[in-house]
Amino acid sequence: MELIIKIAALVFSIIMHEVAHGYVAYRLGDPTARDANRLTLNPLPHIDLMGSILLPLFLILVKSPFLLGWAKPVPFNPRYFRDVKKGVMLVGLAGPASNLILAAIAGIILRILPFEGVIALFLAHVCVINVILAVFNLIPIPPLDGSRVVIGFLPSHMVSGYLMLERYGFLIIFGLLYLGILDYILFPIAYFLLEFLL
Repeated sequence: MELIIKIAALVFSIIMHEVAHGYVAYRLGDPTARDANRLTLNPLPHIDLMGSILLPLFLILVKSPFLLGWAKPVPFNPRYFRDVKKGVMLVGLAGPASNLILAAIAGIILRILPFEGVIALFLAHVCVINVILAVFNLIPIPPLDGSRVVIGFLPSHMVSGYLMLERYGFLIIFGLLYLGILDYILFPIAYFLLEFLL
């Protein structure tokens, strides 16, 4: 039951994360996500077999201290934005911001309402998973959302060189996770937020 609750909380959270990207892009004038039917909360168009199911299940089964996953990235086209760099930055921020909002809502509900059992467990996992997703995605390594925020501040002539890191991005990230380097950055921030929320 707890395994099902964890996966449900993760899938819900990453879908909200991706929909937030698409919705902000749509509000900035880009219809790409809407036309691809990716502004829906229906999980089927968003589920990625590896990122939404297999990787989270593997991490749970090996009792990993962290739970990560991803949905199919919501497509967007920066050419629709009046200010491309600002638009890319806002779209990038939308995902982590949605995670922090969900974590705050779950934390507030747990503090105010006397839920127990499955509902309380689901809300607790929603809070924890969304904090971790927000903090993790703000790492400034392409293709994570933090890199889109960095693009908003970089001089234009440096953007293409910075984005070349994307082909090695996940190798760098998993290497940092494996070596435990990110533990010193991610977990203190995540624990601080979770202590505040829960």
